[in-house]
This record gives sequence, C-alpha cells and structure tokens, in this order.
Amino acid sequence: MDKYQEQPHLLDPHLEWMMNLLLDIVRDNDSPPALVHLAFKFLYIITKVRGYKIFLGLFPHEVADVQPVIDMFTNQNPKDHETWETRYVLLLWLSVTCLIPFDLSRLDGNLTSECGQSRTSVMDRILQIAESYLVVSDKARDAAAVLISKFITRPDVKKKKMADFLDWTLLTLSKSSFQTMEGTIIMDGMLQALAQVFKHGTRESCLPYASTVLECLDKCKLSESNHTLLRKLGVKLVQRLGLTFLKPRLAKWRYQRGCRSLTANLRLSTPDEEKQIPYILASDSDEDYDVPEEVENVIEQLLVGLKDKDTVVRWSAAKGIGRMTGRLPKELADDVVGSVLDCFSFQETDNAWHGGCLALAELGRRGLLLPSRLTDVVPVILKALTYDEKRGACSVGSNVRDAACYVCWAFARAYEPEELKPFVNKISSALVIVTVFDRDVNCRRAASGTFPHGIDILTTADYFAVGNRSNCFLNIRVIRGLSTKALHNLTPQAPEYITTIVFPKLLPLAMCSDLHTRHGAVLACAEITYALYKLATEKNRYKYICIIFSVIFDKTSLYNDFLILFLVCTLIKNLSLSKMPFRGDPVIGSWQWLIDDSLKSLHLISSTSRQHVKEAAVSALAALCNEYYLNQQGEVDPVIQDELMKNYISELQNTEEMIRCGFSLALGSFPSFFLKGKLKLVLEGLKAVTHISSKDLSFAEARRDALKAITKVCQTVGVKAEGSQDDVICKENVSQIYETLLGCMNDYTTDSRGDVGAWLQCTGLMELTLLLTRSQPELIEADVCKQIMCCLAQQSSEKIDSFDPPIPHVPYREELEKIFPKSESAILNWNAPSQAFPCITQLLALPAYRYHVLLGLAVSVGGLTESTVRYSTQSLFEYMKKIQNDIQAMDSFSETLLQVFKDNLLNDRVSVPLLKMLDQMLANGCFDIFTTEENHWFSLKLLSFCKEEIKKSKDIQKLRSSIAVFCGMIQFPGDVRKKVLFQLFLLLCHPFPIIRKTTASQVYEMVLIYSDIVDPAVFDEVMTILSDTAWIERGKICKLIIITVTTIRLNSPIKERG
Repeated sequence: MDKYQEQPHLLDPHLEWMMNLLLDIVRDNDSPPALVHLAFKFLYIITKVRGYKIFLGLFPHEVADVQPVIDMFTNQNPKDHETWETRYVLLLWLSVTCLIPFDLSRLDGNLTSECGQSRTSVMDRILQIAESYLVVSDKARDAAAVLISKFITRPDVKKKKMADFLDWTLLTLSKSSFQTMEGTIIMDGMLQALAQVFKHGTRESCLPYASTVLECLDKCKLSESNHTLLRKLGVKLVQRLGLTFLKPRLAKWRYQRGCRSLTANLRLSTPDEEKQIPYILASDSDEDYDVPEEVENVIEQLLVGLKDKDTVVRWSAAKGIGRMTGRLPKELADDVVGSVLDCFSFQETDNAWHGGCLALAELGRRGLLLPSRLTDVVPVILKALTYDEKRGACSVGSNVRDAACYVCWAFARAYEPEELKPFVNKISSALVIVTVFDRDVNCRRAASGTFPHGIDILTTADYFAVGNRSNCFLNIRVIRGLSTKALHNLTPQAPEYITTIVFPKLLPLAMCSDLHTRHGAVLACAEITYALYKLATEKNRYKYICIIFSVIFDKTSLYNDFLILFLVCTLIKNLSLSKMPFRGDPVIGSWQWLIDDSLKSLHLISSTSRQHVKEAAVSALAALCNEYYLNQQGEVDPVIQDELMKNYISELQNTEEMIRCGFSLALGSFPSFFLKGKLKLVLEGLKAVTHISSKDLSFAEARRDALKAITKVCQTVGVKAEGSQDDVICKENVSQIYETLLGCMNDYTTDSRGDVGAWLQCTGLMELTLLLTRSQPELIEADVCKQIMCCLAQQSSEKIDSFDPPIPHVPYREELEKIFPKSESAILNWNAPSQAFPCITQLLALPAYRYHVLLGLAVSVGGLTESTVRYSTQSLFEYMKKIQNDIQAMDSFSETLLQVFKDNLLNDRVSVPLLKMLDQMLANGCFDIFTTEENHWFSLKLLSFCKEEIKKSKDIQKLRSSIAVFCGMIQFPGDVRKKVLFQLFLLLCHPFPIIRKTTASQVYEMVLIYSDIVDPAVFDEVMTILSDTAWIERGKICKLIIITVTTIRLNSPIKERG
C-alpha cells in the first residue's frame, strides 16, 4: 500500500471489494481470532493510506449490523497492545452503524432478562464503549472521539445523554494534569471528543454548554503544556467554541472576486459584464450582530496561538482566526486584522512572524482582508520575505519566508489585478530575489510557484531549476541580482550604475562590524572589480580599490576572522586577474602575508569551511605570482623565489596535516617560471610528504594533496627528454616520479572515515602517463609500464574503474585487446559489476597481472557491497571451473594466491576479505584436485598463514572468518587434518563466547558433511555435545573437548561428495 501514499485516491475503485473480502472473514463465526485480527489489521492499513473519512461510508450500516458490532467488543481487551488495530476499526464501524435513522430504544426490546436482571440498553452500551476507549493510550482513542461526535449528536441521544457526557468529560479534564503521562493521555482523549462534538453538533444543541466548556478550558492552562498535541487540540476546541458563540453567516462585507459557480464565471466572460460585478458589497449595518463577550476571549487565545513554538499549533490558530473573522461585523473584523499585524514587530520572535503570515494568508484567501488594508499589509509581507534572525552560529527565519510566499500566493488569487497593481513591482521583485538567492530550497520553490501570470519567469525558475543552489545563483541570476556572482554578470549591463551607485554603497558595508555583512560586501567588491577590468570601460575604478585596502587588509581587523580569509583570498585573486597597477607596491607583500597566513591557519578552521579557504588561497597565490612576480624579462626575482620556496618546502613537514595539505597544493599552483631551477627541490619535498611513517600514518589527506601537487607541477613544467631535472620532466627524474606515484598505490590506511588510503590510489598516475604518451612516450620504461598495468588491474578489480592509455611496453598487449576490444569500449559499463568482473577475471590467466588482480578480487569477493560480492564471486568461480582440472594451472594460481596472503598478513583491509574468499572457494570445491594427495603443500601453507593471521587476535570478524576456513580445510587428508581439528578445538575454548558458539555451530555442520571423521559408535554423542552445550559457560567446555577429541578418528578418509 505504500505506493499509494502520495495519490491515495487511486485506491477508490478497489476499496469496496477489498473491504467486503475482509469483512466476510470478520463476520464468519468459524474464523479463528488470529485470522480475524489479521483482517482488521489489513483494514487499518487501508484506512491509514486512504483516510478514515472516505472509508467510513463503505462500512455496512444496516440496523442488523448494530448489535453484532457491539457484541464484538465483549472479546476485546483495551490493554492488549497487540490487537489495537481491531479495536480502532471496530470503533469506526460502530460510529457509522450508530447513525441509523431510528430511535436506538427500538433496538432494546425487553430490557428485563429471564433471570429478572435488567439488561443495559444499546444507547448505554455504546456510550460505555466510547468512554472506555477515550482514555486508552493507543490509536483507538482517536476512533473513540469520532464515535462520540457521531453518537452524542444524534437527536435521541442528545436529549438524554449529552449533558451527562459533557459533565463527565469536564470533570475528567479538570482532574487530569499534563504533568504526567497518564494525565496527558486522558486530556488528549477528552479534548478530541469535545472538539469533535462542537464541530459536528448543531449550534442550538451546543450553545448552552459552550461557556462552561470555555471556562473549564481556561482553567486547564494548556498553553503552558510542553505537549504539542494538547496545545493544538486546545486551540482547535477554542475556535470551535468561538464559532458556536457566533451565528453561522457569510459576511456581506467580504471582498469577492468572481463567483463560486463555474457556470456563472463562464457567463461573465466579457469585460463589460465583469465590470458589473460588485466586488465589495455594502456594509452589513442593516443586520443586527450579537457578539457575545466570550468571543473576545476566544480571539485573544487564538492570537496567542499564532505565537506558539510549534507550527501545527500556529496553523490551527491561523485557520481559527480566518473562520472567526468571517462571522464578525466589519469593524470588529478590522480590529482582528490590526491585532494580527501586531505580530510583525521586531520585538516578536520568528514564531509570531510565521503565525502572522499564516493568518494573513487565511484572511486574504477568504476575502476578509479588504483592499484598503493592503497598504498596511504589503510592507509587512516584504519584510517577511527577507526575514532572517541570527541565533548563535546559525539563523532562523526560513519558515517565515516560506509563509510569506504563501501569503503572496493567496493574494494573487484573491484580488483583482487592479487592486494589486500598485504593489506588483515591489512584491514581484522581492519574490524573484527569494526565488533566486534564498539559501533554503523550500523557500526558493515556494517563491517560484507564486507568480500567477509570470510565464517567462516560471519557465526559467521552475520547481526543479530552483532546487539546485548553484544553478539558482549562477544560471537563473539573469532575472535579478544581489549575490556577488550575479553582480559580476550584471556589471557589463550597467557599468556606470554599478560604479557610481552600487560600489560606493558596498564600501561602508565592507567596514561593518558584522562578519557576514563584511563577507558579502568584500566578495561583491572583488567580483565587480574583476568584471570592470574585463569590460575595460571605467577608468576611475582604481580609486575605490585604494579606499577599501585600508580596511580590508588591516591585519589586526582580520585576525581570527576565518570567514574573512576566504573573501580576502578571493579578492586578491580577482584584483590580480584584473591586472591592478600594484607591481612593486608594498601592498603585494601584505597580500603574500595574507595568503601564507590563510594556509597556516587551515587547521584552526572548521572542516566545513576548510576546503573553501584552501582552494581560495591556492587560487590567489597562482594569480598573484602570474601578475606581480614576473619581471619584464619574463623571469622571477631570485630573492622572492628563494624565500618563498624555502618557506613553503619547510612547511611540508609541519606537524599539522592541514598545513601540509595547504602548502603542498600551493607548491603545485606555482607557474612554470617560478619553478624554473627549483623543480628537483620541489619534487623531493612533495615526495617526503607521501612517505608513510609511524608519526604521520593518519595523514592520508596530506599525501593525497602532495600527489595532486606533483601531478600539477608535471603538467606545468612540461616534458623534455634531454632537459634539466631542475626545469622539466626528463629521463633523469621520470623514474623517481613514477616511483612516488606507484608507491602510494599500496596505501591501505583506514580510519573512522573508512578506506582513506584509497584517496591516493591512481591519483596522478593517469595524468602523468597521458602527458608522457602525448609528447615523449619513450620515457616510459618497460618495467614501469608493467607496474602501471598491474596496479591498474588491481584497482579495477577492487573499485571497478577503467584506464586505457596508449603507452608502449604493455605486457600481453594482444591478449588485453582480445579481453577489452576497442569495439566494446563505448558499450562496456565499468561502473556495472555485472559487466566489469567477467572481463577482469580473464586477466587471471595472464601471469603478469594475476597477483594484482587476485589482490583486488579478494577485497571485492570478501567485501560488503552486495552487487560487487555477487558478480565478483560468480566471475571468479567461472574462471576456477576452467582450470580446476589442470594441475599445473592450479599450482600456479594457488601459489600466487598464497603469496597475496603472505604479503598482506595482519593487513586487515586485505586479510579479512581474503579469508572470506577462501571460505567460499573451499566450500565450492575449487581445490578438490589437491584433496587426492595427503599433506599437499597448499593446505600446509594455507594453515600456517591462517594460524599466523589469527594469533593473539581479538577481531571478532577475522576470527569468525578463520573458523569457516578451518572447517573448509578439513577436506584435505593427512596430518594437516589433525592440525586443523586442533585449531578448531582451541577456538572452542576461546575466551569470547561468540567465537565458541560460532565454532561449535560450524563444526556441527562440518561433521554432518564429513561424517567419517567421527567414530560411528559415538557420532550421536558428539553431535549432542556440539548442539546442546551452553557454549557461553566456559568452565565446563574444556572437559567436553577432551572427551570429544578422544572420539574422533583423525586419519579416516572422507567420503566422496554427493
């Protein structure tokens, strides 16, 4: 049924037959109670999806159905929390059957039984059922309130029971307290029942009790409760009481647009006829409005509800304001509007602003906000569209802006265009700004759907276009512009206005004490300056920059403002790109100091802002060097070069990882003229960062950025085979660079973020190889090429990625071209395990790639991703079937497999999934060819490696995987079987209960498969010990193991499979 949650009306054609099918089970006396409850549970699920109001009309509601439904309650226990769905549906069913158009007393017959005892009438039984379920803690309480609303408002019940029921309800309500959980549940039931009664009951029947109920409700002080639902029900009941005090009428003074009838609207299609419609009718002074005193109390409580801390309460209060105002005289209604406008004071919280917006929308939608009030309302709504209040490190107000958009939507559909014409420009401008630049996607979408006639705007800023923040700020900005990037694009449209009006307004904001205001103003100055440079039409733009420097680059004002670091670096970059005339000016030293300070402060910045500051500083450094450090001869000042290189390379060994990251990327951003003569020094410094030591084992991010810097440096200086290793990539340094890149391929560092070592794998390898193959392919040696291809094969089998460089010396090139034909390169989806792994496992037949492919497959077959595990395992087994009868191929494969195990002992990232892969291979008979020989070398080495891997280990996952491997190795005959059983017995005595229990369970299954290892005379006893022993209790286990060992024949052959 979940698929129908968004469009439940699609169920309507099927509801009747589904209900009849389930009710047949309920009515069948032979149906067991469990089946009956299941039928009711299904009925509840359907009710939940479609809503009980639609469902009620489908229940059978004949006179004959009343008594059976009541009788079903006799078997129900209100305290049984397993069958609450049954009681919920029964109460809804009873609420329909009690509406029969006959006096319920006719169903009683003779109330005196044969024994002389009087029976309870149907009316009393229904009332008792309803009252008993109003105080339960499950959802049946909601259905009981619905039953009360239908039952108490019947004409015959109303005369006899309504007063008593209300007395009982108010007495129960006054005795309960929302300070306790039980009291909260009882008050919830009472308030729901009262709200439903005053909603469905006639005014004449409810009016005598309304004042008493309101007085009792005031004494409860629900506004002080912390329970949202109680406050919401209190507001709901208050508005129902207010509507009871006022006569139901349609205010003649309300504003009307068109007619409620579609036919009448179609008739009034011509302009002349439309002019004849009296939109605002005369005042209703001819009618006598009797407004009770209690109405003032009701409206006051609803106004307080508009300021509640929860949205559902404010929304209920707003609807109550709208309903109440529609029954008031014009003067009093205007007073209510004035009271709502008082919510929009800056002394009020965002809750009051939000509730006020909801109330204005309701008033406008109902035509109760007259056009004469628009001059007061529109300025308030414009403020609400930009409402934002800072609270600590965050801000609130998105709900206010969203509600303000709803107000605009309601106004656009409630008023004629002529009424809104004086305000259209202001409203539309504000809405476009929200559509494009609001930081919350729900506000952008709400604003984009508010334009009733703005087809051009809607097609540009539709629901999906405004969903992406970057798209809004950078692509839809042509509509309006207030952000810095938008100002950059708008500058060419009006350069004089931007320079003479906008820029001077931004300068004071750049000196504002508010960090966020200063941030936006400085970024805007940077973008405008760069845009003016590109336009090259404004000659006096420099004077504004000189003014701002005195403030922006004051070191004391920037210290510790890390948000400002980002904008200052952005400003430096844009000013450098704008070729500002500061060559040789001391301000360049200040700029360099700011960039260096930003890089040194990275470890002090929050993780969410760190990357932005780092990228901004590196970009600023590159722009600064290109513009201001290159002299007329096209060379760099050696003093500046030596100083920067010395400082930057020394920071590569900083104890803070983030500082290493920043200065690594900074070295990678230097232009070619700055690296000339220093390339060897830079590469050695970056290589040192990639080296793993015990002190910086966790610095995977620094190693990754160092590799990125090496790649960037190589691309910057270019390749020249016979060049100097201090200037370009040449035959003297290419092997050292590849050594650094390939060395990082075996980084399997893991931490709380996961496999962080994977960040380094293949980083820079593709870029450098492509760079060499395009210019100097002869620099790639055969040994290097082999290492590259092996590493790529390993990574492909781990992560499913592709790489096909046209490089020389590729081992088994012809075989690779058959496995990966060029004709299928565009079809093969490397992201799909089902397509990639069948190709990858074919590389196992090529000795040069087998080791690395097996290393990668171990991670995939023993991994966690379901699709990767499934298809990698399937492809591996298909390959093993091809070679499992070829002893030479199996020996070669097994030797490589054991070498992978040996090289990665105690490396949990590889060894644990490798054990899982070995378990599956042993279970699927991949090594059956070795079971014909006793003490085969493969089984002995595998056992040795497994023992070494789990020695002193406390890793539960590793130990459980090794148990499965040991049980699989029992198939190998000879002394190895004794050693395997000994390891299993040791694991049965392991300190960890979960390991003992797992071992016993798997040994039990092993003995069932290989039953010949146990003496038939004691087979049953052994199986009983394994299955019935409480392996949690370690004390008794060692004695059992001694008994079990003596009963197992260690040298007996194993039966053939099947």
